Amino acid sequence: MVKFIRKSYNMNQRNFAQVVNCSFSLIALVEVGKRRITENLYNKITDAFNLDEKQLKEIHSHLIESSQNKY
Repeated sequence: MVKFIRKSYNMNQRNFAQVVNCSFSLIALVEVGKRRITENLYNKITDAFNLDEKQLKEIHSHLIESSQNKY
């Protein structure tokens, strides 16, 4: 989901990390599945991009639908 949000704003990982106010390495690790999204990171992302629960559910649904269409 982090990668989808980042790409939706046409940002690279370093720019995204700056906007969210976290390390570039954290974003990279989250995107490859080596780190989980903490509540703190979740809050930083939703605050930085003004995302509400409805928008996050839509993104989640889109990702699920996309992954099902791959096979």
